[in-house]
Amino acid sequence: MKKIVCLVASVLFLSGASAFAQGEMDAYKYSLGDLNGTARYLGMGGAFGALGGDASAMSSNPAGLGIYRSSEVVGTLSLSSIDTKSNWNGNVSKDDKSKLSFDNFSYVGYFPTANESGIMSWNIGLSYNRLKNFNRNYRLSGSQAYSLADYAAYKTSVNDPVIPEEDLIYVEGSYDPYNQADIPWMSVLGYEGGYFGSFQNDRTQYHSGFGTSNATGDIWYADSPQNTTLNVSEKGAVDQYNFAFATNISNSVFLGATIAVTDINYSISTIYDERFAGSDYLYLDNGLTTEGTGYSFNLGAIVRPVDFLRMGVAYNSPTWYKMTDYFHAEAGTDIAQYDPSKMDASTPDKVYADYKLRTPDKWIFSAAAVIGQYGLLSVDYELTNFKGMRLKYVNDREMRDNEAIKADFGTSGLLKVGGEFKVTPQFAVRAGAGWQSSPVKTDLKNRDVEVVTAGTLPHYTVDKGSDYITVGLGYRFTPNFYADLACVYKTYKEDAFTFSRTFLDGDIAVDSDAISLKTNTTRVALTLGYKF
Repeated sequence: MKKIVCLVASVLFLSGASAFAQGEMDAYKYSLGDLNGTARYLGMGGAFGALGGDASAMSSNPAGLGIYRSSEVVGTLSLSSIDTKSNWNGNVSKDDKSKLSFDNFSYVGYFPTANESGIMSWNIGLSYNRLKNFNRNYRLSGSQAYSLADYAAYKTSVNDPVIPEEDLIYVEGSYDPYNQADIPWMSVLGYEGGYFGSFQNDRTQYHSGFGTSNATGDIWYADSPQNTTLNVSEKGAVDQYNFAFATNISNSVFLGATIAVTDINYSISTIYDERFAGSDYLYLDNGLTTEGTGYSFNLGAIVRPVDFLRMGVAYNSPTWYKMTDYFHAEAGTDIAQYDPSKMDASTPDKVYADYKLRTPDKWIFSAAAVIGQYGLLSVDYELTNFKGMRLKYVNDREMRDNEAIKADFGTSGLLKVGGEFKVTPQFAVRAGAGWQSSPVKTDLKNRDVEVVTAGTLPHYTVDKGSDYITVGLGYRFTPNFYADLACVYKTYKEDAFTFSRTFLDGDIAVDSDAISLKTNTTRVALTLGYKF
């Protein structure tokens, strides 16, 4: 019978491993944006929703293209320094990473109609824009009461239906437990790697491999790891290609639309270790690469009721992605009381999973005041509905994680303010700031719910909000050629977890510490532009 099951499952396995499908925290990671664009846009904190006249408008409010009175070509280069710190049991870990990137290239075409009222111009825009960088490294180090072995044993015990021990064992040529849709990968990898063994009492079927039983053998006392370390390396980016058009109606109303194609390239490598008394240890190494391509659209309007005031509104649709994950993991233990003491295991090679992701949609409300020839002030408020994220299989069947998304996420608000002052007609100084709230609901923040993660990656982080400040300079060398410089300092706060808290009959069964994580990013951007 198992041979028949294996043959059927192998066909499904080749088309994508559903047991490794992404979870709610992964959907959020791929949906969360960042402050990116031209140096002028960055220098004013990204508060350009009602201002326009900048190529970055294509990714937010495309009506801003209608402000243009000439054609333009611009390019942006940036240097980022990323500093991530964690604090666990008083141990402070820090990792720095710097990266040079080409973030933006845009063309805006201005086509006047010669009308003195009505439709006065048609403008088009083509751009490449880097929406987000994933690059960072961080290290967590400390002690905790529970082991990943406890977590894997518990998750296997409470699986519905309970997984028999023989169903966790790979038998070459006849049975592969990784191909079974109802068996978590962490259970298989953990069992074959020696994380846990069979144990029967009234609350659980399996127990951690680290510990001892009482004299009668009916109670297991699990050991706590004396030291735990997690090293994480993330790489990748979200790149967007925009085609936009806009129109100017009587210099009072500006309308625009963008069609966008977005690419995601993300990879994460994690090395996790636990050290126990004596020489006993546990390890888990994970590698995951995600690739995806999606499409979206933006619609926007800007109204100028009087010369000095502009008001804008824009709708940014979800991005509908087709995604592919490639993954591999290795796990093992060394437990002196067992023979053999060392056990190692790995997931199958060259395995992938295809799925679909819909990111949240967003509304942008904005206003700006133009102060004669001297400067301007602008404010944007972005409202993003993270509750609208969705994960689907390739056949459009919804994943169970969508119920968790609806329960654990809400809306996030991002307030952006910016200003520009012209010291001379050629030289301008700029400043801005932004504050973004976390969309994570209270139950998830307080750890009153369990977080189900993807496959063999039990580690995750929970957003606690971010803020940034910006400054910038601009200089026009000739009526046609100009340069802008900006510096952005952003702070992003999270809680990191080595694995999720789990519950049994309302009580905490297994727990891990909330580890404070703060990522400070300093970015310097240079934009060169030419108007014609």
